[in-house]
Order: sequence, then C-alpha cells, then structure tokens
Amino acid sequence: MKTIFITGASSGLGNATARLFAEKGWKVIATMRYPENEKALSHVPDVTLMPLDITDTAQIEAAVKRSTELGVDVVFNNAGYGLGGPLESYTEEQITRQLETNLVSVIRITQAFIPYFRARRQGLFITTTSIGGLIAFPFYSVYSAAKWGLEGFCESLSFELGQFGIGVKTIAPGGIRSSFRTSSDGAQHDAYKDLFAKVTRAFMEGKTPTTLTEPESIAAIVYEAVTDGKDQLRYAAGQDAVQYLNERAAGGSETFRKNMRRLFFGQ
Repeated sequence: MKTIFITGASSGLGNATARLFAEKGWKVIATMRYPENEKALSHVPDVTLMPLDITDTAQIEAAVKRSTELGVDVVFNNAGYGLGGPLESYTEEQITRQLETNLVSVIRITQAFIPYFRARRQGLFITTTSIGGLIAFPFYSVYSAAKWGLEGFCESLSFELGQFGIGVKTIAPGGIRSSFRTSSDGAQHDAYKDLFAKVTRAFMEGKTPTTLTEPESIAAIVYEAVTDGKDQLRYAAGQDAVQYLNERAAGGSETFRKNMRRLFFGQ
C-alpha cells in the first residue's frame, strides 16, 4: 500500500485529495496546523493526522522524520493562501508571510524529503501552483512571484532529481470552490481604489473565465498526475485554467498580456 504526504489537508483541495487517495486504497498522512480540530478525516481508515505549520522549520523537521519512518511514496505540497491588492500597500509582514508560506516552505519541505527519496531511488513531489503561476492577474504581484517561483523551482528540480528516479510535477488550478482565502486588505489604498474596482467588475461581470471547480474535481487530476506514469511536469486543472493557457499559447505571451490589460482596464 502506497502512502501520500499532504500539506494543507484541513480543507479545500488538500482535504479532498486526502479523502480521494484514502478511497483509492492509499495510506494518507494529512498534515495541518490543528489536527485536533479535524473531524471528517479523523474517522477515515489509513489516514494519519499530523500537526504541521509549514512556516515552522522545527515542525517540518519533525513531520518529515515521523513520516519517513512510516514510509512515504508521494509528497503533495499543497498548503498556501492568496494575497491580493496593490504592491504599494503591502506591509513587510504581508510580503514575507506570503513568500514564506507559498514558496519558501515548499522548498524547505521538498529539500527535507529528498535524501529519503534519493536513497530509495524513487518517489514523487507534486506541488499545487496556480494558473496564477503561469499567467498574471492585476493586483496579485507577490502571489504571482511565489507561484511563478514554484513553477521555475519545480521545472529546474525535475532535471536533477530525475537522475535519481524521483519525479516532480505541478498542479495549476484555476478557481476552486473552497475555503481558500485571499487577503485583500491592501486593496484599500486610495490611489488604486478605482483601478481595483475595475478589476473586480471584470471578474464579477463574467468578462474573464471565472468557473469555480469543485475541489474533488481538482483532486481527481492530482490522482491522475500521481498515477499516470507520464513524464509530464505541468497539469492545468479546471476549465478556466485550461482556457487561459490555450489563449496564451494561441496568441503568444505579449498578445495575451495586452489582451488582459484591455480586458481589465480598457486600454
């Protein structure tokens, strides 16, 4: 029986993925900040709940040690959150927390598991990036920095780890119907109020692909990526994500960027 290690398993995609893999006969190590509050997964056979604040290096070390003692075949780096608003309004704490959570923690967790996988000459790292890691939206500069960083990190890492039989893949979802939260406090900056309102209207009025996909559907793509045996790095997940990527590929990155600017700001 194979085992998957999942971060951010308390809700949304992480929780749906934990449940799906358990249903498929996998052992699941479901990590979250407060496992004592988890009700649904605590009653699922072959699911081990484990505390993990992904920004706490001591907790990462402890979780990796315990997990490798149990045995791990796949590491699913999924935990993260969104930060929206104009860069000018972000505090140092907001910037640091966003990059620490969405990028640096993934690097740390991955690095901690590598010796275990390398010794076994097998294993798979799969990471939730975002459609926002392949294209950019207005007012998500730091979020995009983290998610684009993850895409580059994983692509580069796939070369070196592939020489040891270790796979690296990414899941790039569009909008997910879940409790994933975006902090938009920065949007209150007066200088950007009207511009932010334009962007919000573009989404609300359906001018952009805004289909929200159920987390269970995205979890199914995670399962596919884990089990299909393909030498494939990226998996777009959700109708909106696929549409965005097709549009960018068809017209080229510069045309796509100008179309996005026109869509949001009429320029």
